[in-house]
Amino acid sequence: MFSLPLSKNIREILFQVVLHLIVLVSYASDKRHPAISVQELVYFLNYTLIALVINYGLLPRYFYPKKYSAFFAGLLFIIAVLVLTEELVLERIFFPDTRALRFPGVFYTLVQVLPVICILSGFKFAWDAFLKQQEVETLRASVQESEMQFLKSQINPHFLFNNLNNLYAYAMENSPKTPEIILELSGVLRYMLYECREDFVPLKKEVEQLHNFIKISELQVESRGKVRFTTGAIPPNFKVAPLILTVFIENAFKHSTASQADQIEIDIHLEVSEAGVLHFSCVNSFGELSNTNYLTAGIGLENVRKRLKWLYPNQHTLDIQKTKHQYIVRLTLELAAF
Repeated sequence: MFSLPLSKNIREILFQVVLHLIVLVSYASDKRHPAISVQELVYFLNYTLIALVINYGLLPRYFYPKKYSAFFAGLLFIIAVLVLTEELVLERIFFPDTRALRFPGVFYTLVQVLPVICILSGFKFAWDAFLKQQEVETLRASVQESEMQFLKSQINPHFLFNNLNNLYAYAMENSPKTPEIILELSGVLRYMLYECREDFVPLKKEVEQLHNFIKISELQVESRGKVRFTTGAIPPNFKVAPLILTVFIENAFKHSTASQADQIEIDIHLEVSEAGVLHFSCVNSFGELSNTNYLTAGIGLENVRKRLKWLYPNQHTLDIQKTKHQYIVRLTLELAAF
């Protein structure tokens, strides 16, 4: 019933109607007299009226706002009204010569009426708790999605600032490469801003953008060293979280070019096994004066760790090692198929 495309109020009305019918049948019928008598129906309607006051008056007005004293005072009052209505009105109408002649006591009457009231009000309380849990889960998902988008957005300016410096240098020299750089940069930014809005993108598309990204980043190296990017066969039926691998590659270029005047070595390799496990490695050289601690504590890498935790829980391994002159990143991801 919860999956029907109905409004919340209509679903609750249907739930309450079905619940009341079930309770009515259980309360009023037995093996010797399966039919529901008029007096049983009237008594049950009295219980229903009291339950409505509790469910839609006392609970939302006093219990949920944590005004417990007012709630229990109102509850005692409404139960007293129920007992007096049953003993002084209904029994005089339906049982004037028997039950109306004596008052069996409040405790005896409560034993009869409280189970029905507890069932009708208890299910309303459970329904409200169910809806509240749904709202909490929706809010949690919304917050997580907002933070995910925020983490992605942090990557874009980080990349942009680094490459605008390169573009400025080429423009100052009137280099003929400037239009090509602008075109490549525009393509990568378009991918980052417009095609990476989903949590996952086709792996083949992501690898194509890695090629473009590396091509732009190579401008920082030029004749100062070597950059290698090799891939195995890329199957077309897998998807991957976008921009994760980009952060490792960007860090590799940043620390190699900032710490070395020459002999820069950046080796990037990516392949996918038949079981759909992505194996990625990025090895870059760095000089002794390089602030490699920044790579570990930087915003980009911290964002990647968070995204991997959310998008690939128990489905990834990230190993980062530093040797004397190398920084090594190895990542495995269990990819999902389309």
